[in-house]
Amino acid sequence: MARAVKFDHYGGIEELQVVEVPTPKAGPGRVVVEVVAAGINPGEALIRSGALHERWPATFPSGEGTDFAGRVVDIGSGVGGVTIGDEVLGFTDERASHATHVVVPAEQVTPKPAGLDWDVAGALYVAGTTAFAAVRAVAAGQGDTVVVAGAAGGVGSIAVQLLRVRGATALGIASEANHDWLRKVGAIPVAYGPGLIDRIRAAAPDGVDAFIDTFGADYVELAVELGVPVERIDTIINFAAAEKYGVKTEGNAAAGTIDVLAELAELAAAGTVEVPIAAVYPLDKVQEAYRELEQRHTRGKIVLHP
Repeated sequence: MARAVKFDHYGGIEELQVVEVPTPKAGPGRVVVEVVAAGINPGEALIRSGALHERWPATFPSGEGTDFAGRVVDIGSGVGGVTIGDEVLGFTDERASHATHVVVPAEQVTPKPAGLDWDVAGALYVAGTTAFAAVRAVAAGQGDTVVVAGAAGGVGSIAVQLLRVRGATALGIASEANHDWLRKVGAIPVAYGPGLIDRIRAAAPDGVDAFIDTFGADYVELAVELGVPVERIDTIINFAAAEKYGVKTEGNAAAGTIDVLAELAELAAAGTVEVPIAAVYPLDKVQEAYRELEQRHTRGKIVLHP
């Protein structure tokens, strides 16, 4: 038997349970991966709570989890280019990666670069492709100044580095505890709280060209007040503000392809992009993992080890 995280009702973290399930088999065109590491994401917490029922409803009993990295243990008919024992990273669209085993279409895995840490590999898909999409959505390029709200979180910590790769200057809004790390990866840290807009203007005297909101709250309104054109503002979380102001909402759905994941994996393996791992929990401690995630103060990603 395999083991997987399930929940039967919308609610708090107490709804999450680890249960025994049949070990999946690889049907035609699919592979089974024994999971080594699987990232957790804020969107999963919102789905479990019911907050995203209108956008992404759950069907009960529901599994959860999208990101994973592990070893191929079963291959279905018609699959080429994959062998038993291959080390891969990938994604599932079936809310199923928080488990000891996951079955996915073969085109949803890509080889894990030899130098890539398992935890980074297992936590890269959602945050990485969301950051990629947001940076692309605001058309960030050489010489641009781009503000990132939530710059030390899972998505923001990758976005500030992708901006650097594109030749843009990232101003990262984060707590002072994360300022040294932001400087290390080439961003200019800005403390959140009262007086934020004045601090941004002081750090960017020539103005702000684009704005990426990974946190929510009033950051879309702040971007508008800073004079950023609405077509160069992207929020991955505040859909009400996006509708009100006409800003973009491009995230994982806009760039969630295996090709983008493979590109990000190579950047991470080469050390061009650092993916900080905030904490690692065994699968049985999934409730504790989400308790930490939902405090919204972690730097980088939280990972489960099945």
